[in-house]
Amino acid sequence: MIRRFRVLSAALVAVALAVTSGCSSGDDKSDSAPSGGKTDKVTYFTAFGAVGRDSFVWLAKEKGFFKDAGIDVDIQLGAGNVQNLTAIKSDQAQFAALDFTGAVIQAGTGAFKDWRAVAAVHQQTLVAIMSTKDTGINSPTDLTGKTIAAGDKSVSQLLFPAYAKLAGIDPKSVTIQGVKTTALNGLMATRKVDALSTFLLSKKALETASKKEVTVLPYSTYLSDLYGNAIIAKPTLISSNPDLVKRFVSASMKGLQYTVEHPDEAAAIMNKAQPSAAVPAAVGEINAMKPYTTAPAGGALGSMDEQRVAKSIAVLSGAGLMPSGLKPEDVVDFSFTPKA
Repeated sequence: MIRRFRVLSAALVAVALAVTSGCSSGDDKSDSAPSGGKTDKVTYFTAFGAVGRDSFVWLAKEKGFFKDAGIDVDIQLGAGNVQNLTAIKSDQAQFAALDFTGAVIQAGTGAFKDWRAVAAVHQQTLVAIMSTKDTGINSPTDLTGKTIAAGDKSVSQLLFPAYAKLAGIDPKSVTIQGVKTTALNGLMATRKVDALSTFLLSKKALETASKKEVTVLPYSTYLSDLYGNAIIAKPTLISSNPDLVKRFVSASMKGLQYTVEHPDEAAAIMNKAQPSAAVPAAVGEINAMKPYTTAPAGGALGSMDEQRVAKSIAVLSGAGLMPSGLKPEDVVDFSFTPKA
Protein backbone atom coordinates (compact mmCIF):
# COMPACT_ATOMS: atom_id res chain seq x y z
CA MET A 1 0.00 0.00 0.00
CA ILE A 2 2.81 2.39 0.92
CA ARG A 3 4.65 1.60 -2.31
CA ARG A 4 1.52 2.24 -4.40
CA PHE A 5 1.00 5.59 -2.65
CA ARG A 6 4.57 6.68 -3.37
CA VAL A 7 4.38 5.56 -6.99
CA LEU A 8 1.14 7.49 -7.47
CA SER A 9 2.63 10.60 -5.84
CA ALA A 10 5.72 10.39 -8.04
CA ALA A 11 3.61 10.03 -11.17
CA LEU A 12 1.50 13.01 -10.24
CA VAL A 13 4.62 15.07 -9.56
CA ALA A 14 5.80 14.32 -13.09
CA VAL A 15 2.44 15.34 -14.55
CA ALA A 16 2.33 18.54 -12.46
CA LEU A 17 5.82 19.55 -13.52
CA ALA A 18 5.15 18.71 -17.17
CA VAL A 19 2.18 21.05 -17.39
CA THR A 20 3.76 23.84 -15.35
CA SER A 21 4.90 26.81 -17.39
CA GLY A 22 8.01 28.75 -16.43
CA CYS A 23 7.34 31.44 -13.85
CA SER A 24 8.17 35.05 -14.50
CA SER A 25 10.92 36.62 -12.47
CA GLY A 26 10.34 39.53 -10.12
CA ASP A 27 10.71 43.01 -11.56
CA ASP A 28 13.18 45.64 -10.44
CA LYS A 29 10.69 48.01 -8.87
CA SER A 30 11.69 49.59 -5.59
CA ASP A 31 10.26 48.25 -2.34
CA SER A 32 9.99 51.80 -0.98
CA ALA A 33 6.86 53.95 -0.78
CA PRO A 34 5.33 55.18 -4.05
CA SER A 35 6.32 58.61 -5.26
CA GLY A 36 4.20 61.61 -4.30
CA GLY A 37 3.80 60.53 -0.67
CA LYS A 38 0.72 58.41 -1.40
CA THR A 39 -0.30 55.92 1.29
CA ASP A 40 -2.22 52.77 0.39
CA LYS A 41 -4.75 51.62 2.99
CA VAL A 42 -5.21 47.86 3.23
CA THR A 43 -6.87 45.34 5.52
CA TYR A 44 -5.01 42.21 6.63
CA PHE A 45 -6.48 39.14 8.33
CA THR A 46 -4.21 37.14 10.63
CA ALA A 47 -4.17 33.36 10.18
CA PHE A 48 -5.95 32.69 13.47
CA GLY A 49 -6.55 35.26 16.17
CA ALA A 50 -3.65 36.91 17.96
CA VAL A 51 -0.95 34.31 18.61
CA GLY A 52 2.82 34.15 18.29
CA ARG A 53 2.86 32.91 14.70
CA ASP A 54 0.98 36.06 13.62
CA SER A 55 2.90 38.58 15.76
CA PHE A 56 5.17 39.68 12.91
CA VAL A 57 2.46 41.81 11.29
CA TRP A 58 1.88 43.85 14.47
CA LEU A 59 5.62 44.26 14.82
CA ALA A 60 5.96 45.41 11.21
CA LYS A 61 3.28 48.03 11.84
CA GLU A 62 4.73 49.19 15.18
CA LYS A 63 8.27 49.42 13.80
CA GLY A 64 7.13 51.49 10.83
CA PHE A 65 8.01 48.90 8.16
CA PHE A 66 4.59 49.29 6.54
CA LYS A 67 4.68 53.07 6.89
CA ASP A 68 8.08 53.20 5.20
CA ALA A 69 6.56 51.17 2.35
CA GLY A 70 3.68 53.61 1.99
CA ILE A 71 1.10 51.28 3.52
CA ASP A 72 -1.45 51.89 6.29
CA VAL A 73 -2.53 48.42 7.42
CA ASP A 74 -5.66 47.61 9.43
CA ILE A 75 -5.02 44.29 11.17
CA GLN A 76 -8.07 42.11 11.75
CA LEU A 77 -8.22 38.81 13.62
CA GLY A 78 -8.69 35.89 11.25
CA ALA A 79 -10.45 32.67 12.17
CA GLY A 80 -8.98 30.07 9.86
CA ASN A 81 -8.91 29.33 6.15
CA VAL A 82 -12.60 29.54 5.29
CA GLN A 83 -13.12 32.97 6.87
CA ASN A 84 -9.89 34.35 5.44
CA LEU A 85 -10.48 33.02 1.93
CA THR A 86 -14.00 34.45 2.07
CA ALA A 87 -12.61 37.82 3.17
CA ILE A 88 -10.19 37.87 0.23
CA LYS A 89 -12.86 36.77 -2.25
CA SER A 90 -15.34 39.42 -1.07
CA ASP A 91 -12.69 42.20 -0.85
CA GLN A 92 -13.11 42.55 2.91
CA ALA A 93 -9.34 42.17 3.04
CA GLN A 94 -6.56 42.78 0.55
CA PHE A 95 -4.11 40.41 2.27
CA ALA A 96 -4.44 37.49 4.68
CA ALA A 97 -2.40 34.71 6.23
CA LEU A 98 -3.62 31.12 6.24
CA ASP A 99 -2.52 27.50 6.21
CA PHE A 100 -1.25 27.05 2.66
CA THR A 101 -1.74 23.27 2.50
CA GLY A 102 -5.35 23.54 3.59
CA ALA A 103 -5.94 26.32 1.07
CA VAL A 104 -4.43 24.21 -1.73
CA ILE A 105 -6.90 21.45 -0.89
CA GLN A 106 -9.74 23.97 -0.98
CA ALA A 107 -8.54 25.24 -4.37
CA GLY A 108 -8.15 21.70 -5.69
CA THR A 109 -11.69 20.77 -4.71
CA GLY A 110 -13.04 23.97 -6.23
CA ALA A 111 -14.21 25.46 -2.92
CA PHE A 112 -11.99 28.56 -3.11
CA LYS A 113 -9.88 29.39 -6.18
CA ASP A 114 -9.77 33.21 -6.26
CA TRP A 115 -6.50 33.69 -4.37
CA ARG A 116 -2.72 33.38 -4.81
CA ALA A 117 0.07 33.02 -2.26
CA VAL A 118 2.66 35.80 -2.51
CA ALA A 119 5.02 34.77 0.32
CA ALA A 120 5.55 31.83 2.66
CA VAL A 121 5.60 32.47 6.40
CA HIS A 122 6.58 28.88 7.21
CA GLN A 123 8.65 26.78 4.83
CA GLN A 124 7.20 23.51 6.10
CA THR A 125 3.85 22.42 7.46
CA LEU A 126 3.46 22.98 11.21
CA VAL A 127 1.02 20.10 11.65
CA ALA A 128 2.25 17.46 14.09
CA ILE A 129 1.21 14.62 16.35
CA MET A 130 1.53 15.67 19.99
CA SER A 131 1.14 13.54 23.07
CA THR A 132 2.10 13.70 26.72
CA LYS A 133 5.11 11.57 27.65
CA ASP A 134 3.08 9.25 29.89
CA THR A 135 1.27 7.76 26.87
CA GLY A 136 4.45 6.08 25.66
CA ILE A 137 3.96 7.46 22.13
CA ASN A 138 7.45 8.19 20.84
CA SER A 139 7.22 7.22 17.16
CA PRO A 140 4.53 6.83 14.48
CA THR A 141 4.35 3.05 15.01
CA ASP A 142 3.21 3.70 18.59
CA LEU A 143 0.00 5.24 17.23
CA THR A 144 -1.46 1.88 16.13
CA GLY A 145 -4.62 1.15 18.10
CA LYS A 146 -4.70 4.66 19.58
CA THR A 147 -7.26 7.49 19.42
CA ILE A 148 -6.16 10.87 18.07
CA ALA A 149 -8.19 14.07 18.35
CA ALA A 150 -7.99 16.71 15.61
CA GLY A 151 -9.92 19.81 14.66
CA ASP A 152 -12.99 18.59 12.82
CA LYS A 153 -12.42 18.80 9.02
CA SER A 154 -9.16 20.69 9.66
CA VAL A 155 -6.00 20.20 7.62
CA SER A 156 -4.60 18.37 10.66
CA GLN A 157 -7.33 15.76 10.30
CA LEU A 158 -7.24 15.62 6.50
CA LEU A 159 -3.49 15.08 6.29
CA PHE A 160 -3.28 12.21 8.77
CA PRO A 161 -3.84 9.36 6.27
CA ALA A 162 -1.03 10.66 4.03
CA TYR A 163 1.28 11.05 7.03
CA ALA A 164 0.42 7.58 8.33
CA LYS A 165 1.05 5.85 4.99
CA LEU A 166 4.44 7.50 4.53
CA ALA A 167 5.34 6.80 8.17
CA GLY A 168 4.66 3.08 7.62
CA ILE A 169 1.42 2.58 9.53
CA ASP A 170 -2.10 1.73 8.40
CA PRO A 171 -4.33 4.82 8.79
CA LYS A 172 -7.27 2.53 9.54
CA SER A 173 -5.45 1.20 12.60
CA VAL A 174 -5.82 4.62 14.25
CA THR A 175 -9.08 6.24 15.37
CA ILE A 176 -9.32 9.92 14.38
CA GLN A 177 -11.81 11.90 16.45
CA GLY A 178 -12.92 15.23 14.96
CA VAL A 179 -13.55 17.84 17.66
CA LYS A 180 -13.67 21.60 18.17
CA THR A 181 -10.16 23.03 18.00
CA THR A 182 -10.59 24.73 21.37
CA ALA A 183 -11.22 21.33 23.03
CA LEU A 184 -7.97 19.67 21.92
CA ASN A 185 -5.66 20.48 24.82
CA GLY A 186 -8.31 19.67 27.41
CA LEU A 187 -8.95 16.25 25.89
CA MET A 188 -5.24 15.43 25.97
CA ALA A 189 -4.70 16.87 29.44
CA THR A 190 -7.46 14.65 30.87
CA ARG A 191 -6.27 11.62 28.83
CA LYS A 192 -9.59 11.23 27.03
CA VAL A 193 -7.51 10.72 23.88
CA ASP A 194 -4.04 9.31 23.35
CA ALA A 195 -2.67 12.08 21.13
CA LEU A 196 -3.53 15.17 19.12
CA SER A 197 -3.07 16.03 15.46
CA THR A 198 -2.60 19.79 15.62
CA PHE A 199 -0.11 22.60 15.04
CA LEU A 200 3.19 22.02 16.79
CA LEU A 201 3.34 25.66 17.89
CA SER A 202 0.74 24.85 20.55
CA LYS A 203 3.19 22.59 22.40
CA LYS A 204 3.72 25.17 25.14
CA ALA A 205 -0.02 25.52 25.67
CA LEU A 206 -0.43 21.74 25.92
CA GLU A 207 2.40 21.49 28.43
CA THR A 208 0.74 24.20 30.51
CA ALA A 209 -2.69 22.53 30.33
CA SER A 210 -1.43 19.01 31.08
CA LYS A 211 1.46 19.96 33.40
CA LYS A 212 3.43 17.24 31.63
CA GLU A 213 6.26 16.97 29.14
CA VAL A 214 5.04 16.70 25.54
CA THR A 215 6.33 14.59 22.65
CA VAL A 216 6.09 16.08 19.15
CA LEU A 217 6.11 14.07 15.91
CA PRO A 218 6.15 16.63 13.05
CA TYR A 219 4.33 15.73 9.84
CA SER A 220 7.17 17.44 7.98
CA THR A 221 9.41 14.42 8.73
CA TYR A 222 7.51 12.58 5.99
CA LEU A 223 5.71 15.42 4.19
CA SER A 224 8.68 17.75 3.76
CA ASP A 225 7.40 19.59 0.67
CA LEU A 226 4.26 20.97 2.31
CA TYR A 227 4.36 24.64 3.32
CA GLY A 228 2.85 26.05 6.52
CA ASN A 229 1.28 29.51 6.67
CA ALA A 230 1.46 31.82 3.67
CA ILE A 231 0.36 35.36 2.82
CA ILE A 232 -2.26 35.54 0.08
CA ALA A 233 -3.91 38.19 -2.10
CA LYS A 234 -6.60 38.27 -4.78
CA PRO A 235 -5.40 37.86 -8.39
CA THR A 236 -7.21 41.06 -9.44
CA LEU A 237 -5.27 43.05 -6.83
CA ILE A 238 -2.02 41.47 -7.96
CA SER A 239 -2.63 42.41 -11.57
CA SER A 240 -4.02 45.90 -10.89
CA ASN A 241 -1.49 47.00 -8.26
CA PRO A 242 1.62 44.78 -8.36
CA ASP A 243 3.74 47.49 -6.72
CA LEU A 244 1.50 47.44 -3.62
CA VAL A 245 1.81 43.66 -3.37
CA LYS A 246 5.59 43.85 -3.65
CA ARG A 247 5.80 46.53 -0.96
CA PHE A 248 3.46 44.62 1.36
CA VAL A 249 5.48 41.42 1.02
CA SER A 250 8.75 43.27 1.63
CA ALA A 251 7.48 44.99 4.79
CA SER A 252 5.93 41.75 6.08
CA MET A 253 9.16 39.80 5.61
CA LYS A 254 11.12 42.52 7.42
CA GLY A 255 8.66 42.09 10.27
CA LEU A 256 9.01 38.31 10.20
CA GLN A 257 12.82 38.50 10.24
CA TYR A 258 12.84 40.93 13.16
CA THR A 259 10.26 38.84 15.02
CA VAL A 260 12.23 35.58 14.97
CA GLU A 261 15.34 37.50 16.04
CA HIS A 262 13.56 39.38 18.87
CA PRO A 263 10.70 37.16 20.10
CA ASP A 264 10.23 38.92 23.44
CA GLU A 265 9.86 42.32 21.79
CA ALA A 266 7.51 40.95 19.14
CA ALA A 267 5.31 39.30 21.76
CA ALA A 268 5.18 42.49 23.82
CA ILE A 269 4.18 44.54 20.76
CA MET A 270 1.38 42.11 19.94
CA ASN A 271 0.21 42.16 23.55
CA LYS A 272 0.10 45.97 23.43
CA ALA A 273 -2.28 45.80 20.47
CA GLN A 274 -4.13 42.68 21.69
CA PRO A 275 -3.99 42.48 25.52
CA SER A 276 -5.54 39.00 25.51
CA ALA A 277 -2.44 37.65 23.73
CA ALA A 278 -0.29 36.24 26.54
CA VAL A 279 3.37 37.17 26.16
CA PRO A 280 4.91 33.86 27.40
CA ALA A 281 2.76 31.77 25.04
CA ALA A 282 3.58 34.08 22.13
CA VAL A 283 7.31 33.89 22.85
CA GLY A 284 7.07 30.10 22.95
CA GLU A 285 5.33 30.02 19.56
CA ILE A 286 7.82 32.39 17.95
CA ASN A 287 10.79 30.35 19.19
CA ALA A 288 9.14 27.13 18.00
CA MET A 289 8.41 28.48 14.53
CA LYS A 290 11.85 30.05 13.95
CA PRO A 291 13.40 26.95 12.31
CA TYR A 292 10.38 26.68 10.02
CA THR A 293 10.85 30.17 8.58
CA THR A 294 14.25 29.33 7.11
CA ALA A 295 14.09 28.50 3.40
CA PRO A 296 16.10 25.47 2.22
CA ALA A 297 19.29 25.84 0.18
CA GLY A 298 19.84 29.43 1.23
CA GLY A 299 16.54 30.71 -0.15
CA ALA A 300 15.22 34.09 0.92
CA LEU A 301 12.76 34.49 3.78
CA GLY A 302 9.26 34.07 2.37
CA SER A 303 10.37 32.33 -0.83
CA MET A 304 8.33 29.55 -2.46
CA ASP A 305 9.72 26.96 -4.88
CA GLU A 306 7.66 25.93 -7.91
CA GLN A 307 8.83 22.31 -7.88
CA ARG A 308 8.04 21.97 -4.17
CA VAL A 309 4.55 23.34 -4.75
CA ALA A 310 4.08 20.86 -7.61
CA LYS A 311 5.18 18.01 -5.32
CA SER A 312 2.79 19.22 -2.61
CA ILE A 313 -0.10 19.20 -5.07
CA ALA A 314 0.88 15.68 -6.19
CA VAL A 315 1.01 14.40 -2.62
CA LEU A 316 -2.40 15.87 -1.78
CA SER A 317 -3.92 14.47 -4.97
CA GLY A 318 -2.27 11.09 -4.39
CA ALA A 319 -3.73 10.98 -0.89
CA GLY A 320 -7.21 11.45 -2.37
CA LEU A 321 -7.69 14.85 -0.74
CA MET A 322 -8.46 16.54 -4.07
CA PRO A 323 -8.62 15.70 -7.80
CA SER A 324 -5.55 16.05 -9.99
CA GLY A 325 -5.16 18.96 -12.41
CA LEU A 326 -4.26 21.86 -10.11
CA LYS A 327 -1.05 23.62 -11.17
CA PRO A 328 1.43 25.58 -9.02
CA GLU A 329 0.56 28.86 -10.73
CA ASP A 330 -3.08 28.29 -9.73
CA VAL A 331 -2.15 28.85 -6.07
CA VAL A 332 1.11 30.86 -6.07
CA ASP A 333 2.24 33.99 -7.89
CA PHE A 334 5.97 33.28 -8.05
CA SER A 335 6.76 36.76 -9.36
CA PHE A 336 6.16 38.14 -5.87
CA THR A 337 7.62 35.51 -3.58
CA PRO A 338 11.03 36.78 -2.39
CA LYS A 339 14.09 35.55 -4.27
CA ALA A 340 17.38 34.35 -2.77
